[in-house]
Amino acid sequence: MTVFYYDKTINGLLSSIFDAYKLNIFPDIILGIGDIPPLFINCEIQVETHEKKYHRVWNLLHKQLPANCINMLTAVWLSEEEKSDKLIFDYIIKAIDSQFLYINNLGDSTILEIHKLAKKVYKEGHSIKQFVRFQKTKDNIYFAPVSLQYNSLPLVINHFKNRFSSQLWIIYDVKRKYGFYFDKKRVVEISLDKEIEQINKDLFHEDEQIFQKLWKNYYKALAIKERINLKLQKQHMPKKYWKYLIEKQKI
Repeated sequence: MTVFYYDKTINGLLSSIFDAYKLNIFPDIILGIGDIPPLFINCEIQVETHEKKYHRVWNLLHKQLPANCINMLTAVWLSEEEKSDKLIFDYIIKAIDSQFLYINNLGDSTILEIHKLAKKVYKEGHSIKQFVRFQKTKDNIYFAPVSLQYNSLPLVINHFKNRFSSQLWIIYDVKRKYGFYFDKKRVVEISLDKEIEQINKDLFHEDEQIFQKLWKNYYKALAIKERINLKLQKQHMPKKYWKYLIEKQKI
């Protein structure tokens, strides 16, 4: 059994692909540096992440793969699912070995799994666009906390940048403790010193609580009690998002 160890970055993964072809050794398992290996290993390779290595692979992929395939691989990486790195590795190896002729062959189990996992990440990204709720702070920054299954936030930042280009805003993934801040010119990645689940109401802009109450009353007024279908509601508005939906919180 052959094991590759890498630094758990996308550039490290691409460097491992370069090393595999250079050494003509292809791993059965890919692990992070420091991970506990399985029993009965006969070959261990420590991959060094190097600019020349990953640039060679990146350039080849961007030259040969259509944009939708590059986007799929990005989504699978952002899924953070166990063994998603090996899935990406195997997909790229298959693409290179077939001279990029069968990259959409859904009869292949690896390619099928790539499509399925990417679809899940895309779906969550689409949900973020629908269910993000900004709250205005005293600093005139619109803050929106989210808690996501996948690390899909980077996929939708351009949407919010274009949609809310005249406002200061932060979208923050409380699960991964990082987010993005837009200053009306550029988006920068940020990380807050303190753990955060909800904004302290003392930090709200003076108008925010008024608008929240109006929105909750409007939501309540629209609802027809006799026609409430919680099962259907959860289907179209997954319950995992309710915590940050202003209209789902008590008045």
